[in-house]
Amino acid sequence: MKKKITLLDGSIGQELVKRSGDRATPLWSTTVMIDKPDLVAEVHSDYFNVGATIATTNTYPVLYDRLKRVGLENDRFKLWNIAVDAAVKARNDHGHGLVAASIGPLIASYRPDICPPAAEAKSLYKEIMSELSIKSDILLIETMCSIDQADGALRAAEECSKPTWIAFSVDDFDGSKLRSGESLSEISTVLDQYQPDAILINCSRPEAVSQALKIVSKFGFKFGAYANGFTKINSEFLKDAPTVDALEQRKDLSPRDYMNFVCDWIDSGATIVGGCCEVGPEHIKLIGEELVKSGHQIV
Repeated sequence: MKKKITLLDGSIGQELVKRSGDRATPLWSTTVMIDKPDLVAEVHSDYFNVGATIATTNTYPVLYDRLKRVGLENDRFKLWNIAVDAAVKARNDHGHGLVAASIGPLIASYRPDICPPAAEAKSLYKEIMSELSIKSDILLIETMCSIDQADGALRAAEECSKPTWIAFSVDDFDGSKLRSGESLSEISTVLDQYQPDAILINCSRPEAVSQALKIVSKFGFKFGAYANGFTKINSEFLKDAPTVDALEQRKDLSPRDYMNFVCDWIDSGATIVGGCCEVGPEHIKLIGEELVKSGHQIV
């Protein structure tokens, strides 16, 4: 069956770190926006040029609590504007597409155990969501690893007028579970309460994503996925203020191998696909070519 497929971009932060030549830091690619702002629009443009229809802003870790650790909290509005403006510029130069405002987990990725409870998280998320929604087309809540974590983010998003997509990260070797250990099937409670516009699985091994989508496909929402290319999220990365060089890139996941996973997700009903960390423009290009070859329409 031929479908209309939204083709996401791939890694943004990781791609910026690689291209900048800078050392990895706990703030990931945030400093690139200060030192080399033109590089951000360049990355977005490269994804559009290979077929992506979404530009995901480089705002995943640009959160008040993360910036405060390094004394940059007063620069948050400046950084948000640089990130969003770069995505908007690339979209406008390309002529079409949407801008998705990336909003990552508070405090740290993959650590729902130290995330503030939902009521507190809502107040922390409210400022960034209000600001990013001004120029963006979609709010993209990413890498939610527990039900309460998702609840807090969705509470804040509910007060914005933009479509909301929420992406959950699952156990690397058991896609039926969130990284918190909770059953993925239990997210139906927050989905039914907040009614997001799309449900995604992200930043997990593609094998686990395939397992997770079998569950997500039963919820009745538009759904999709974008996996990472790491061997796993290891214990070193779960320590305080980690850097991405603590993670190992897979050597058995070529662009074609990744594309095969994506095609399987589409066969299972996914209509939003792309890539996360370690998935770059070469992967997205191959996916786009295969979608067109198969008769799907990229929208």
